[in-house]
Amino acid sequence: MTARDRAGLIGARRIVVKVGSSSISGENADKIQPIVEALAAAHARGTEVVLVSSGAIATGMPYLSLAERPSDLATQQAAAAVGQNILIYRYQDSLRPFHIVAGQVLLTAGDLENPTHRSNARRAMERLLGLRILPIVNENDTVATHEIRFGDNDRLAALVAELIGADGLVLLSDIECLYTRPPDLPGARPIDRVHYGDDLHGFEFGSVVVNSVGTGGAATKISAARLAAASGVGVLVTSADLVGAALSGAEIGTWFDPNPEPSAAPLTGPVRTAGVVAPPVG
Repeated sequence: MTARDRAGLIGARRIVVKVGSSSISGENADKIQPIVEALAAAHARGTEVVLVSSGAIATGMPYLSLAERPSDLATQQAAAAVGQNILIYRYQDSLRPFHIVAGQVLLTAGDLENPTHRSNARRAMERLLGLRILPIVNENDTVATHEIRFGDNDRLAALVAELIGADGLVLLSDIECLYTRPPDLPGARPIDRVHYGDDLHGFEFGSVVVNSVGTGGAATKISAARLAAASGVGVLVTSADLVGAALSGAEIGTWFDPNPEPSAAPLTGPVRTAGVVAPPVG
């Protein structure tokens, strides 16, 4: 049953969790362990969990002696090829004590737009979940072209949640919740809940490079959350450090109410950002 509020996440049948590069790479690589522990606890309750994880490029960078995220596509692809293998190993190594097996699923946005590929992806994901495997989904950066772009895995997570009929989506960030404007600016107020159809006009959501290894910002979280909510999936945006509390239904983060009539057309209005207007969703 779709999670109608935060408390619904603890009893959800199926949840998608998305984590970004900055939360699990570089000096934060050790944060994979607490994230896995939270996923394992939900798995033990009987919840079917899918993890959408960025980080292949960031994880591969040290092995290519790169101090910062490469700007050219070929080097991004090379870093992803090296980093994806290492990233999956780290997840599986952390999952092993819980007797959980990970399954790697690499997708591009095009895979979910092509009806045949979409059907194949859904069938594979359903079978993995039926076997109690924990799918770890990432953008297929090694063969991607324009897909390697700002914020893509937030959108990918929303599309995966819709694809498998998830009851909830948790988008993990670097801050506890979303704000009415970048939190370092005067007058920024935390956003507790976004009711479906709420007009977000007038809010400024920063859309900037987060650090030297990944990209992202509040605007991508907002767009992805609205996309998932439009398809009937409740969404929580919160900090990666609070993933355990999030999956336990704690009153944290920013909650997006799901569309009560998910067959209706999704929201298509733009999201206003600090200096950037994010593309329409839907």
